Amino acid sequence: MQTTFILAFGLYLLGMIALGWYVSRKGNSGEDFLLGGRSLPLLLTLGTTVATMVGTGSSMGAVGFAYQNGWAGTLYGIGGAIGILLLAWWFAPVRNLRFMTMSEELAYYVGANPLIKNLIALVIFIASIGWLGAHIIGGGMYLSWLTGIDIQWAKVFIALSFAIYVVIGGYTAVVWTDSIQALILFTGFILMAGFSLHHVGGWDAMLAAQPAENISWFAVDKTGVLPAISLSLAILVGILATPSFRQRIYSGNDVSSIRRSFVYSGLLYLMFSCIPAIIGMTAYATVADLDNPSFAFPHIALHFMPLGLGVLIIIAGISATLSSASSDAIAAVSVVLRDLFVLVTGKMPQANKVVLLSRISLVITISLALGFALTSNDIIAYITKMIAILMSGMCICGLLGRFWPRYNWQGALATLVAGMGTALYVSLSPQINSLFGNPVLPSLSAALLAGVLVTLITPRCAISREEALAILDAERQKMESRPASQSLAGQEA
Repeated sequence: MQTTFILAFGLYLLGMIALGWYVSRKGNSGEDFLLGGRSLPLLLTLGTTVATMVGTGSSMGAVGFAYQNGWAGTLYGIGGAIGILLLAWWFAPVRNLRFMTMSEELAYYVGANPLIKNLIALVIFIASIGWLGAHIIGGGMYLSWLTGIDIQWAKVFIALSFAIYVVIGGYTAVVWTDSIQALILFTGFILMAGFSLHHVGGWDAMLAAQPAENISWFAVDKTGVLPAISLSLAILVGILATPSFRQRIYSGNDVSSIRRSFVYSGLLYLMFSCIPAIIGMTAYATVADLDNPSFAFPHIALHFMPLGLGVLIIIAGISATLSSASSDAIAAVSVVLRDLFVLVTGKMPQANKVVLLSRISLVITISLALGFALTSNDIIAYITKMIAILMSGMCICGLLGRFWPRYNWQGALATLVAGMGTALYVSLSPQINSLFGNPVLPSLSAALLAGVLVTLITPRCAISREEALAILDAERQKMESRPASQSLAGQEA
């Protein structure tokens, strides 16, 4: 199995690299490299969104969580499905405003305030590195288990694997390879669930092997009600505040195609949510004493699947990691070029240098993520803590900005600081953290309360949203290869 997998995976990577080069060979502008020319059709948006959602958390993370906690493994998928459906209806219309990054969007809500834009850009960059790190951890654990190489070297190899085709092809390569990977991973996961159920003797045999509390309603008897809600909410917040999902909005062809692709993605993901739980529970029914629950997925593939199917399933798991990682990498670099570059240099990058600078930034960003990934092997804890600390405030900032015209930069600053501070406090307080399961609920509550109160006691924003949009458009046009007359600055979401 190991030798066959290595050969198959090598061919698979070469195929992804070739595909990435082929589909992106005609794109030569910065907007092409970072946003695919803002013209992605429904099917490509659907493919890349599904592939990004069914990422490291849904494979290594959710399966391992189900191995320990039974039906609680579905909570990841339920939170993600609700999150993408809400994103479709609440935020798809911002496509008409032609934003390039989420920091642009959130700054727009508060008068294009440069402090908020720069602060959020920094938070987004750090959060993207966090997501990338989680994917590198997951893929590295797969590879280490399968080949026997040291897990740290396995992480390095995974980082190099997706870095090559992203650096070559940019966003167009990402969405095409994501769409192919979505087909592979859906096929692999569904086949694995069916074969693993057959291996343990069917549905009843799988359930009979579980501890009683693991087969209660969403396993709340095992995890507790608040921790179960917190886990789903953490994933929901991740969808609403993760830059890579906003990237799908900014790059889509139009609002209608974006909204439909998100709705289809959410429904598919909701149906998919039980698959990782079944795989994890069948793994427990097969062997109940794995040293690391995260190895439940590759353990089943390696030991109990026919050779060809086992290789397909393992590549499906790796696909989940690579598709999510490539998406987060390109989202991070968009922030670097659009926001952090001007913060550091005081000017926007020249349009004819955006592609080169993007490739350099990709290498630096992925290297930073790899550095963080080398320090951890616990995916679910890594993801939930990172979401709470870095993304709860951004989630509330986006919601208040989108639906409350009174929101101002002072409120946004209070939202971000309160969300991050509360998450850090809860993370360092074992009793409170144990009560909630993770810091997401307290962090969201504190961010919302602080944002509302500070907005109410400070002056209204003096810059209208039309004026804010014009400011952001004028900045962006300096790095875009298009005349200012083509801007859609007059449109409103």
